[in-house]
Parts: sequence; structure tokens; C-alpha cells
Amino acid sequence: MIPNRRAFFSRMAAVGGLLGATGLAKPKPTGSDDGVLRRPEFETPDSPKLPWIMNEGRKEFHLVADVVRTEFLPGRAVDAWGYNGTVPGPAIEVEEGERVRIIVENRLPEATSMHWHGLEIPVEMDGVPGVVQDPIPPGGKFTYEFQVRQNGTFFYHSHMPMQEMMGMIGFLVVHPRTPHQPRVDKDFGLILQEWAILPNNTVPNTLAMEFNWLTMNGKAGPATTPMIARLGDRVRIRLVNLGMDHHPIHLHGNTFVITGGEAGRLPESTWAPGNTVLVGVAQARDIEFEAKYPGDWMVHCHMPHHGMNQMVSMVGPMMRPGAMADTSMPDMPGMNHGPQKMTPGYPQDMWMVMDRDYASKPECFGLRAGWTGGMMGMMTLLRVLPPDLYDHVQVLRKNGGGHVQPEQHPAEGHHHHEN
Repeated sequence: MIPNRRAFFSRMAAVGGLLGATGLAKPKPTGSDDGVLRRPEFETPDSPKLPWIMNEGRKEFHLVADVVRTEFLPGRAVDAWGYNGTVPGPAIEVEEGERVRIIVENRLPEATSMHWHGLEIPVEMDGVPGVVQDPIPPGGKFTYEFQVRQNGTFFYHSHMPMQEMMGMIGFLVVHPRTPHQPRVDKDFGLILQEWAILPNNTVPNTLAMEFNWLTMNGKAGPATTPMIARLGDRVRIRLVNLGMDHHPIHLHGNTFVITGGEAGRLPESTWAPGNTVLVGVAQARDIEFEAKYPGDWMVHCHMPHHGMNQMVSMVGPMMRPGAMADTSMPDMPGMNHGPQKMTPGYPQDMWMVMDRDYASKPECFGLRAGWTGGMMGMMTLLRVLPPDLYDHVQVLRKNGGGHVQPEQHPAEGHHHHEN
């Protein structure tokens, strides 16, 4: 999103006066002043955490399976299934060695069950309906209890296949007793999902093999909230995939190593550099890297169809002069008009700038005007920010946002439409 380092710092200078006026103090590194290593907060953009209470020496969680109306983009309503009102479900965090109790309540119109993917637990807690337990009927509950003896990136999901395609999954992260080395400063989690939403429908088609909506933590770009890191941080991104497609996730401008999977931490001797990781169905992948390059770096699935929203069959020989997609294309700087309009198959890609929809989101503060036009489908941003801008964004987040970014794109109005 940033053409070069000079352009990036020029843009940062434009907000320098504002940042200098805040008088922000630099926060201390994560929990090191008393000699104790502390893990950073596990952040799941656009997805909440599941609260817990201590009860009889156990961390007790309550998960409610229910029908959930959600939005992949503002105004794009979808009737999915999830947990505790969200799709995907809220993240569960526990620590290695802890005893947990998870009470699952079923408010769906059909039976369900819960599987704890990757955990080594007693078979009667494994959640496979019929094999190890009766299905949980509508209105019923089932209590799962076990001790967690591993650490790593795991996840929970319904073990009813069509329910998985309705969105029923969530993180289950088990933190080690002692943080792994090298210690990370930022720890993010992204759940990858795909959906088939047919015309004039809000309910996913769970029998489909082709998908026109691809999401990270339940949002499609540009509604995916950027991940924010300070220049110099070591960053971990946990990726989980539960769907029908594998997803090659590419990180722009940075080299990472794969440090873990759905079976936990990998030996450091197996780490190898890369910038694209294939996250297969039912897999988790942890990547780590040093955020040493300032910029707004894309993180996205590199399957071409997965970088679009609401794909429809209206390209190639089906196009003709005057057709809807042809006339709805905006006039954009640098585009040739006239003969290009008569080219068979034109246009293939829609360019829609929707910056105004996200102007009040703190994590989007300072992004280049027009950034939303390049963000569709299974895409998000990792923003590696200089200290002053990082601190300012953190203050905005703490205060709940609400700022209005300057108008920098006067032509946006006739760009803004849905395909």
C-alpha cells in the first residue's frame, strides 16, 4: 500500500504535528522491568474473547451455539451460525496445565456437538456425536472437562459437517507456562473461512463447492481490521483454516518462519524462511518475524478468486457494451476509455473505494487515500508503524476511535458502489 519508504515517511510527516501535540510517553517493553517474562496480549481483530470464571479450581467457560446475523461488510447481512453471538466464535485462552470446564449450550434448531481440534484429552470429551457422546439436542447442554497438557494454536468447532460451513469455529489458544523464545511482542490470530451466498439470499449454501465471500475473523476486506505493530516488534500471526479450500497466505515485504502448527510448537531446527504459507483445511500455522520494515503490508490469500467480494458470473463473452458491469465501472485516473470499453472480457476486476466507511476506525488512521480499493476478500493489513504513530493509534483505540480522517479523495463518491 506504500510505494516506497520516502512516500511512507512523507505521509507520516503530514500527521507529525498532531502526534507531537499528544505528548505521548513511550510504553515499556512487555513486562520486563521486574525480570519476569510476560506474554503479550493475544489479539483477534474483529473477534472477541470468551470470558471465564474460576469454579472449583477450574477455568469455566460458557459457549452458546446459536443462529447469528453478522456482516462481512457494512450493510452485507449474513445469517450464519456461531457462538455467543459472533462468527467465528469468541477465542478461548488457557494456560498449559490448567483444568478447564466448558459448558456448551445448544440454541440451534438441530443437534450439535463440540470437538477440541488438536487437543490430547480423554476420549469421552472428544465431542464426536454418536461415537463418544450423544448429540446435544436443541435446548440441551453438555459439560466438557479436561486438563490441558499441551501448548500451541488449537481450535474448537462443531463436529456436524454442514454446521462447520455455517461458521461454527473458534480459537482455542493454549499458552506455555514460560513464553517461547525468541519472545514475541505482538501475537495475532486470524481464522480463514469461505462462504457461498447466492443472489437474494442471506443464508450460506453449505453444499456449494465454489465460494464468493472469503473472510478473516468473519470480515471481508476492506472491513478486516488491520493488525498494528510497532517498528522493531517481533510478531506472531496464528492462522487457522476450516473450510473446503486450502489458502496460501502471503505476507508482503517481510520474511517469516513457520514456528508451529495444530500439533503445537515446531523444533527450531525445522524453521525455514518464507513469505507464503499454505494453510490447509483443518490446519493451524504460526508464523513469526521481525517487523523491521515500516509500512502498511498486505496479508492475504493468494488464490486469485479469494481476493474478491461477491463474485458473479458476468465476465468474458457475457460482457457487451452497455452491460451493467461495464457502465458501473468508475472513471479512474490513468484508465483509457473508448476502445477499452469494447474489449471482450472487460472489466474483469471492480475497483471500489470505500474509505469513508472506515474513516472512524482507529487502526485505519493515516492510511493512504484510496486504500480500500485494493482490499477485497481474504485480505487484511499488517501496519508496522514508527513509535509516534503507533502510540497515537493506540490512544485512539483506547478512546474508542471516533475520529474523522481528512477528506483526501473528492472523487470517491461516484466510485462507491457495490458489485
